[in-house]
Amino acid sequence: MTKKLLFHAAVIFTMLTGGTALYAQMGPEQGGGNWGRGQGQPPTAEQRLQRMTQQLNLSDAQQQQIKPILENEATQMQALRGDSSLSQEDRMAKMKQIRQASASQIKPILNPDQQKQFEEMMSRQGRGRGPGGPGQMQPQGQASPQ
Repeated sequence: MTKKLLFHAAVIFTMLTGGTALYAQMGPEQGGGNWGRGQGQPPTAEQRLQRMTQQLNLSDAQQQQIKPILENEATQMQALRGDSSLSQEDRMAKMKQIRQASASQIKPILNPDQQKQFEEMMSRQGRGRGPGGPGQMQPQGQASPQ
């Protein structure tokens, strides 16, 4: 049971590391580097914003509104990674809460088409990652695409 729990925690952690799935889709020529192959550091808020801008065609005004949300999320995640007082399960739950809070702040900034694309981006983060796979990173109220 412990191995199963650790496996699930690892799967959840992988899905909750935010825009990493988006960043991982980028090739080295787009600045993706080796992150998609398990090496390097998580993308910065600026890198995530650039990727979102490309995929969602964000306006300058939208970028200005979204950037502080991503920066705040990155700060919270970094603090959480350094907090050794939390169990891995508690840390994963907190990361999920941070991600959901950020997404709920970003969605109202987007137009309806961008919101749909954003939800698709979020759903792709969990696709093909073992038990529970695609449905684990769904925005609240969203069904898992099959």
